[in-house]
Amino acid sequence: MIVPGPLLWLLVLSCIANFCVLLLYGYDKSQAVLSGRRISERTLLLTAVIAPFGALFGMVLFRHKTSTRKFILLVPVFIALHGMIIVLILIQG
Repeated sequence: MIVPGPLLWLLVLSCIANFCVLLLYGYDKSQAVLSGRRISERTLLLTAVIAPFGALFGMVLFRHKTSTRKFILLVPVFIALHGMIIVLILIQG
C-alpha cells in the first residue's frame, strides 16, 4: 500500500517525534543514574501524549518510570488513543 502525500508526512513526523521522546526518556534515565538535572514527570507525560510509542519503548528499553503508577497507567491510554486516531484516519482516507 502506498501512503498518500499528507499521510506520508504525518507518518514521518510521528516517527521523528517518537524517536525524540525515546531519546528524552533515555537522557532522563542517564541523569537519574548520574544524579544530574532531571526532566520533570510532567514534561515526560506531555511528550508521551504526543509520541506514546517512543515513551513506551523508552520505558522498556531503559527500564525508566516502570514503577511509577502514572506512567504505567497513562502511557498505554495514550497509545490506545493514538491507535483510535490512526484507525479513524485510515477509515476516512
